[in-house]
Amino acid sequence: MKKIIYILLWVLAFILLYNLLKLPLPDPDSNPSDVTMPLAGQVIVLDPGHGGVDGGTDYGDVKEKSIVLNTTLYLKDYLLAAGAEVHLTRDKDYDLAPKDMKGYSKRKAYDIRRRVNFIQDKNADIFISLHLNSMTNEKWKGGQSFYYPGEDNEVLAKSIQERIRETTNTNRSAFSTSNIYILKRAETTGALVELGFLSNASERERLLTEDYQRELAFSVYQGIIEYVQGGQEAGNQVN
Repeated sequence: MKKIIYILLWVLAFILLYNLLKLPLPDPDSNPSDVTMPLAGQVIVLDPGHGGVDGGTDYGDVKEKSIVLNTTLYLKDYLLAAGAEVHLTRDKDYDLAPKDMKGYSKRKAYDIRRRVNFIQDKNADIFISLHLNSMTNEKWKGGQSFYYPGEDNEVLAKSIQERIRETTNTNRSAFSTSNIYILKRAETTGALVELGFLSNASERERLLTEDYQRELAFSVYQGIIEYVQGGQEAGNQVN
């Protein structure tokens, strides 16, 4: 009986050794952070649209500024976990204009300039501005990313759009525009992402839930990861 047990143990040890030998050896030139921290070294600015007196688009008591802030905070957590250095233009319900500044339009103009300056001051590699949409026709729904003409901007926006398309169940494509101030003036790679339509009843209901906000944040996160890794792979091929 003991002889049979020894034979079985020997066979199991042989099988284990065989499988270990089949595993690939680690690349001595590889960096463990490339796998565990795919965004290490990336400086990313997140811009939750609106804030303070500027609620953005709304539907009754439902405000764009609140939903995009929540979603941005979830996105921040995902990016930090991947090794990125993350900065937010706002992390609470306020705008970037001085408290004593009078006039809504004046505050809006000052606020958007400060957001651009913030992105530039942080020397961001990437910035993402999050918003919500609204239309008179309530049938419209789904997310869409926008970008200022330029190869890097386009690749980033399209990477995000692929993921947003899956999450929001839309057939929209990333859209190039020269008319969005923050995209035009930031002078670094960026995208503005409309996460959905508050004017659509079913989408509005989902946008109010934490689960869906996390889904949207994760979709944007995946798009950023794919953009950065695509650039790294291209760089490795050149080297």
